[in-house]
Amino acid sequence: MTDVVLKLSARDLLHADLASCGWAGSAHHLAGVARQLERARLGEVDYLAVCPATDIPVAKGGVDYQVKEGVGTLWQLAVQPALQSCGIGTFLVQAAELRIRNRGLRHAELGVEENNPRARALYERLGYVAYDRQPDSWEEQAPDGTLRRYETMCTLLRKDLP
Repeated sequence: MTDVVLKLSARDLLHADLASCGWAGSAHHLAGVARQLERARLGEVDYLAVCPATDIPVAKGGVDYQVKEGVGTLWQLAVQPALQSCGIGTFLVQAAELRIRNRGLRHAELGVEENNPRARALYERLGYVAYDRQPDSWEEQAPDGTLRRYETMCTLLRKDLP
């Protein structure tokens, strides 16, 4: 067996990238990401793309600086399904943490759905510690195109950044 090594880079997600991010969610989700890119332009959030040499995103996610004072809140983290468990999620989280530190902040937080133990294991492996739980909800697009409200319970995790 031969190992394949991808050289990855993290950069700002661009509107032009959205056409190649269908793996990340529905058209409704990507329209929401487009709105977040406007917030990125205003400096309220960072929205990252992780790309191999092709410069086409294989992972994406945001850091919101307005959820809690002095904290970067990671959200909407996603890795292309065929490439999960290859270290790309770790690379994405570490790139987001670097953005947080570059803003002079020393704390990162995120919420993970309680029905997603793989993601929680990743975050805990990266040093995140659970401190609370809270319900969350959002609109998602069903296969028939209708919107429905999705409700879930999330564990909140926090990491102090060096």
